[in-house]
Amino acid sequence: MYKNFKLVDKIVFGRGSFAQLDSILENLRSSYILYVVDDVFKNSELESKINLINNDKLLWISSIDEPTTKYVDELTEIVKNYSKENPSAVIGIGGGTTMDLAKAISLMLTNEGSSADYQGWDLIKNPAVYHIAIPTLSGTGSEVSRTTVLTGPIKKLGLNSDYTVFNQIILDPDLIANVPNDQWFYTGMDCYVHNVEALTGTYINEFARSFGEKSLDLCRDVFLGDFPKPIKDEKLMMASFMGGMSIAYSQVGVCHALSYGISYVLKTHHGFSNCIVFNQLDEYYNEYVNEFRLMMKMNNIDLPKNITKDCTDEQFQKMIDV
Repeated sequence: MYKNFKLVDKIVFGRGSFAQLDSILENLRSSYILYVVDDVFKNSELESKINLINNDKLLWISSIDEPTTKYVDELTEIVKNYSKENPSAVIGIGGGTTMDLAKAISLMLTNEGSSADYQGWDLIKNPAVYHIAIPTLSGTGSEVSRTTVLTGPIKKLGLNSDYTVFNQIILDPDLIANVPNDQWFYTGMDCYVHNVEALTGTYINEFARSFGEKSLDLCRDVFLGDFPKPIKDEKLMMASFMGGMSIAYSQVGVCHALSYGISYVLKTHHGFSNCIVFNQLDEYYNEYVNEFRLMMKMNNIDLPKNITKDCTDEQFQKMIDV
């Protein structure tokens, strides 16, 4: 069965494009604007560029831990208590965690109950508040995907819905220029793994392949190529977008399936968990695992080992369940 695939409605790409945000919001303002921003940007140059007008609200969020349904429900309640009206738009500024939280809040403002009630496929009943993504990390593909992955009381699973897809994204490579090397690598590897899983999976088709192959080439330019860092940032931002497009019309594979369990039990970040798992999957992705190890070497990444050595049988069983 072919999917009736929902795409992001509007896209801006280019250095300095963050400056277009105010003009983009002009025709959306019927109520206030909600900014959902990673708190690492408190007192930063980026914060000074966020132009709050009238009763706009800036909601600082923590991205230290993976997003949870409990946290989404708490943040949504804060927004509902702020105003009887829903915001005209929800804007997520940050990495994959922040963008997932922005998507989830925009959904839960228009759908009753807990976000845990909607973990699964097409369970969302009502359209979300208009929502915009401005990524400051690249790799997860959250800016283009139809899911917001949340850790719930029982499982780690996305709110998968056409209503989840962002209405607008602003891709400004300047915003990922100062990401620490390890974080830049681990998040970028989420994109690399997306492509490998899509291209080698049984759900592959020419739509997914066209995006996956180009995204994989861009990943190789970024992590193996001899390009200046600003060019690498531009390439990685587009690799993330195309990797997200590829996986949306195919499926994830062994690595993501296993990494969800590790993330759930050990509270490790998604990109890091993917790297831990992928490094053990020679049997499934041999040539790509070897390439991944070369990427680690060339980018001075020292990947930890034996992170599950102290896990109990109960914890391993939970990983299996997840």
